[in-house]
Amino acid sequence: MRTGAAMLEKPSVLELIYATIDEVNQTRPPDRQVQKRPETALFGSASILDSLGLVNVIVGVEQRIAEQFGIAVTLADEKAMSQRNSPFRTIDTLADYVLSLANA
Repeated sequence: MRTGAAMLEKPSVLELIYATIDEVNQTRPPDRQVQKRPETALFGSASILDSLGLVNVIVGVEQRIAEQFGIAVTLADEKAMSQRNSPFRTIDTLADYVLSLANA
C-alpha cells in the first residue's frame, strides 16, 4: 500500500536499505554483519538474518521511506507473502519491490 507522490529511484532505495542494515549491524557481532551488496541474501537458507532480523530490516526501510520521501509503504503484506519468489530474498529484490510499491 502506498500514499504520497514522490518518485523513488533504485540508488535512493539501496541507500535506504544500506542505512537500515548499518543500524541492524550495530546490534550484531562482527562475524555476523549483513553485507551491503545487492546480492546479499536477506531471506532463506543463505541469509544470516533470523526472522526478527528480517522484520527489523523491513520495518526500518518502511520508516526511512516515510521519513525521507513522505511515502507510506507496507512491505510485509499479503501481496508480498503470496508471491512465488519472495521480494525479501536479497537486497536487490527488496529494492525492486520497494520501487514497485512506491512508484505504483
